[in-house]
Formats: sequence, C-alpha cells, structure tokens
Amino acid sequence: MRHAITLSALGLGTTSPNPPVGCVILDRHGTVAGAGFHRRKGESHAEVHALSAAGAAARGGTAVVTLEPCNHVGVTPACRQELLDAGIARVVISVIDPTSRGDGGAAALAAAGVEVETDVLRDEALAVLGPWLTATVRRRPYLIWVNTSDNDRDPAVNERLILDLRGRADVVIASKVAVEGIPGGHAGEHFALPGQFDVDAGLVRLLSATYTAGARSALLVGSEYAEMLRHQMHTVDEVLIATQRADPSHALAAVDPHVIPAGFRLADVTPCAGSMVVRFRQPSRGKA
Repeated sequence: MRHAITLSALGLGTTSPNPPVGCVILDRHGTVAGAGFHRRKGESHAEVHALSAAGAAARGGTAVVTLEPCNHVGVTPACRQELLDAGIARVVISVIDPTSRGDGGAAALAAAGVEVETDVLRDEALAVLGPWLTATVRRRPYLIWVNTSDNDRDPAVNERLILDLRGRADVVIASKVAVEGIPGGHAGEHFALPGQFDVDAGLVRLLSATYTAGARSALLVGSEYAEMLRHQMHTVDEVLIATQRADPSHALAAVDPHVIPAGFRLADVTPCAGSMVVRFRQPSRGKA
C-alpha cells in the first residue's frame, strides 16, 4: 500500500477535480506485476494503468489501491468493472470514497465474489488524499495560507517556498490574482478558473467559485491577507511561516508570536533556502 500511496502523490496538482490515486497489482504469487496512478480527469484511472502494465499476470491476483475503485461510468469506464474483467481475486483499499454512487465499488466487487479489505494504512493515504477529501465534503478547496510577514525582508525565500508548494496546488492566489498552480497541468475541459476575482468580496465566495471551476486545493500567498483572515481563519486549513535562522541571543526578534495561528497545531518543520518553514494545521483537517 505504501507503494501505491507514493505513486498517488505523482498526481498532485493535476488530477482535480478528480482525486490523486495510486494502484499496485500483485500477481497470484504476491509479486508486483503492475503499477499506475491517475494524472488528470479524462485520462485512465490508476487501476487501468496498473492493469495494463500487469497484463495477464493480473488474473487471480490482488489490486492494492489508495481509494475505493469507482462504481460508475463517467468520462472513463468504471474501475470496478475493469478489475472484474481482468480477473482480480482480491482488492485492498485504503480509503472509502464518500462520493461513490450507489453502494460503491467495494460493495460491488464483494458482491461479485472478490475478496475486499478496506481501511489499510488509511491515515498514511490521507497524506495525499486528505485535502481532496476535505474539499469534496466541504465544497470549497483545501486552503493553505503562506504568511510571509516574518520573511518580507527576503523575497528569495518566499519565491523558493512558493515554487516548492505550487506544484501540489490547483490554484495560487497572490496579489489578488489567481493562477493555475501548474500552468496547463489540468484537463482544460474539466478545469477553468473564473475570469474575474475579487478577494475583498469574500474569501468563501472566491473559494466556492474556484471549487466550481474544478479546484480542490488552493495556495493563498502573502501577509497582505492577514487582516482579511482575522475573522475568517475557519476557512484556512494550514498556515505556513518561513522564519530565517537567527542568533540565539536575538531569539525574541526571530519569530513574531502574533503570526502563530491560535487553535492550530504544529504539524512539521522543514528547511527551505536557509530558512525554516513551520507548518500549522487545523485539527481534524486533511493532511497535506
């Protein structure tokens, strides 16, 4: 499953409005025979890529997939049927899809005689799927705010940080302009940002518009949004603060305590361009 989760991360920043999913096929002896991930809506799902790579070795084997196989025919065929047609005998699933239509792919596979196991390494799979799940349930993108107030004196650090982050975000909002995280990364027929944005008209309205346009994750960049967010922090899922290294005798000036968001939990600390990036996350929100 960890192999499948790692593969699923390769779809971050391009799959929306679809979820980033990974799949590994084991033959009847437990040997890896195929693997795949979903890249963007309209293209083959992870299961189809993995089955194609496995070929005849999939018959009697196991499909390990991070998200419950879809049970409906949409832009692409139902993965549930693809797995049945390939002769898969067992399916191991990490996360059940809350958007499944009808009884869901897991139930349909089990009804067809396939052995189904669910909730395998679910918490680990949420490291990739969490933001998509949160956005789908809430109907607005998972929002990460990069608060640059403590680092405005060094634009190079901000630029490096944003470059690292935008590759996994559908939309980047900065200086009241919204652009695609990976330019041209999404399927154009399923992802189109609204032409006009007015952040001052309300962040929730803006996020809802980007969700309708296909976005499931958004990056809000800049300390300029601090005042606007003062009473809207419930819309923010994560806050990132880049803090420059400092002499320990001047620690009081190294981090402004006012930039640490109340009610958030410290999630991790990562070095970036000579600074330390501290990530805070809302409790019970998806993992990014």
